[in-house]
Amino acid sequence: MQQQNKSDPRPIVGLMLGDATGIGPEVSVKLLASPETHETARVVVVGDARVLELGMADAGIRLDWRRVDKVGDIDWAQPGVPLIDLANIDPGKLTRGKMDPASGRLSGETLQHMIRMGKELDAICFAPLNKAALKHGGWDYLDEHQMFAALTGHKGFFCEMNVIPEFCTFRVTSHMSLRKALDMITPERIEGAVRLAHDMLVRLGKTPPRIGVAALNPHGGEGGLFGDEEITIIGPTLERLNAAGIACDGPIPSDTVFVKALAGRYDGVVMMYHDQGQIATKLIGFSKGITVTSGLPQVFTTPAHGTAFDIVGQGKADPGGIGHALRAAAKIALLPPAAATPA
Repeated sequence: MQQQNKSDPRPIVGLMLGDATGIGPEVSVKLLASPETHETARVVVVGDARVLELGMADAGIRLDWRRVDKVGDIDWAQPGVPLIDLANIDPGKLTRGKMDPASGRLSGETLQHMIRMGKELDAICFAPLNKAALKHGGWDYLDEHQMFAALTGHKGFFCEMNVIPEFCTFRVTSHMSLRKALDMITPERIEGAVRLAHDMLVRLGKTPPRIGVAALNPHGGEGGLFGDEEITIIGPTLERLNAAGIACDGPIPSDTVFVKALAGRYDGVVMMYHDQGQIATKLIGFSKGITVTSGLPQVFTTPAHGTAFDIVGQGKADPGGIGHALRAAAKIALLPPAAATPA
């Protein structure tokens, strides 16, 4: 936490309006129109005024907003949403409701600018992006989280943390083909994900944290009948972690681990691959789920849903996800730093 002061304890959260071809501008405007948003954080929009105007048109809401040059110039007592206008995105030149590489390139440039703002922002919250647009727009990463790690110079383990009110999930592997993910499930990555889950849950007040670790194969492999990764990779890694003082249960078959988490047995679940946990969290709380890029020096949050090209411009996009994401960004920005975990 860098910007907190005695006169105004609310963290400063930079809001990025998402890919302009999707519902990001609309849900961002709906978020900014809510008084609760500004009770939670001091929000500054970083982007293009024309995209903000587009969001107002989509949402059918007029916002009071004002341009500012930098965060340090903002008088937070003044009315209106502050906007650092990069003047870099003309939505009239983009194809809405479809993947547009130009929009992906510009979305990445906006986020890069926000990362370079460094300690001016306590956290970054971004509306939905399109991963294919980022990739085809020249950001040569599988997702924005890999991009964030590269732009922040982070060399250690990081992963996506998905949060719903009931529990959190953490990923050993994420945005890649399932075939490739199987080769990436290694003791080192499993340990990294479990340790990160432990640290983050402790910071969130879950002491001691209750962590369940999903198996990879059906029925947990049935003693090697359906695969032996539970016996040769996952189980031994968890034994070492428990011996080192990082409590975790598993490997637990993935068709039951989320049932147990929903019943309150676990604060967090470490999953082996993307859809293993995303199916569960989106089924339980599609409009409530958020994604946090955990393990990086800066705080990044976003809704767990995508750009929803099928409803762009219709005014019916649900701002629930971006609202949860911004509140999480504000909360995480205020958390104490992670303590050292047992070696």
